[in-house]
Amino acid sequence: MSKQNNLWYATRLAALPRRRVTASPNLPVAPSALPGPDDVLRVTLPNGITVLARENWSAPSIVVEGYLLAGNLDEPADLPGLASFTTGMLTRGTRRRSFTEINETVESVGASVGFATDRHIISFSTKSLAEDLDLVLDVLADELRQPAFAPEYIERLRGLRMTSIAERENDTRQMAGRAFRELMFGAHPLGRDLLGTRPSNTAIDRDALVAFYETFFRPQGMVVAVVGALPAQQAVDKIAATFGDWNGQRPPRLALPPVPALETRREHRVAMPDKSQADVILGWMGMRRNSPDFDAARLANTVLGVFGMMGRLGVNVRERQGMAYYAYSRLGADREPGSWAAIAGVNPANVERAISAMLDEIKRLCDELVPADELEDSKRYVTGSLPLQLETNDGVASLLVDLEWHELGLDYLSRYPGIIRALTAEQVQAAAQKYLNPDVYVLAVAGP
Repeated sequence: MSKQNNLWYATRLAALPRRRVTASPNLPVAPSALPGPDDVLRVTLPNGITVLARENWSAPSIVVEGYLLAGNLDEPADLPGLASFTTGMLTRGTRRRSFTEINETVESVGASVGFATDRHIISFSTKSLAEDLDLVLDVLADELRQPAFAPEYIERLRGLRMTSIAERENDTRQMAGRAFRELMFGAHPLGRDLLGTRPSNTAIDRDALVAFYETFFRPQGMVVAVVGALPAQQAVDKIAATFGDWNGQRPPRLALPPVPALETRREHRVAMPDKSQADVILGWMGMRRNSPDFDAARLANTVLGVFGMMGRLGVNVRERQGMAYYAYSRLGADREPGSWAAIAGVNPANVERAISAMLDEIKRLCDELVPADELEDSKRYVTGSLPLQLETNDGVASLLVDLEWHELGLDYLSRYPGIIRALTAEQVQAAAQKYLNPDVYVLAVAGP
């Protein structure tokens, strides 16, 4: 799940890229510090739930993160947003606890419980002190297994979702992102709106929510990672005690049709006259996460719009020419093909110049080998930033869930630095040439 993929819901193309924190390029990572088969207990329960447990006694906290095989791709085509609407109702009351009681229970111990919706999955996450894990797991199980779908809260949530749609319609970044996805995927299920539309959110009723929940919220294929101050076997035992008696299988998910190839340039400009900024997204169809050229493409993307101050795009479009508030690139890859995009927020007067400058960098990446020093810097960034993610229980839990989702194996993190170091400039160029055609692309612009 695009998941480089983090598992959390995002309709954004977007939040402004955080200022890059450059990891020490030679930061040592002892093999024992990396989560792997030697210190991660992996157990599959009889009902099909996979549990991944790793001990970390450096702090008295525990993070639980995981997912269910239910998501946006399971919605009826005429009810986009049904999955995220259903997920939003999980925290709004159960058969045992009211909405207020859930919040008071969790907040009284300083814990958190959250859910999110993606194309393939419903994600969940909790964070608490070790001593409060039983309480937090009880709340999580209550919300996952016994949601009430109270009519009062359905209407309250509907109002919040309509507000989110109105806010999106007034946000150049979100509107450019929405136009980009529609151009790239069209009527294909991967183009379906996670939040939904005004008509679909109006049409979703309690019967639709309950039917979606009862059909797809099942333990089959569920994954739970537990990381923190608890013996690994105890963590597995607690998940088994909480979810081991949950049974049932969801219907098979039908294979998606192929995404139509991008053969001509597609463009859409969303007019937003009252805005002072324009958002530009240039993009191409990407690859699946398990594609053999994913790692070369990831390194190419790092050169293009990630390393340092947002890579070559940041240096040229933002720093050198001063045309953009931000300029970066993003490679998304999941179990289905994602997209590879160059993104910028610019003064409306600079839109055409910014597009031209972005395409210049795309052409340079395709036409010229990345110089050895720049390639080496990008490799060190990609491998050196890994320890930063592993400094927190949240980061480790997220990585374990990603490894399981993409079927990479628990030894992947130990293999990862070698995979990146082995990449050549020729492989990076080949990946860019395969996916980034400077003459055929999708262009979405939102602004005045």
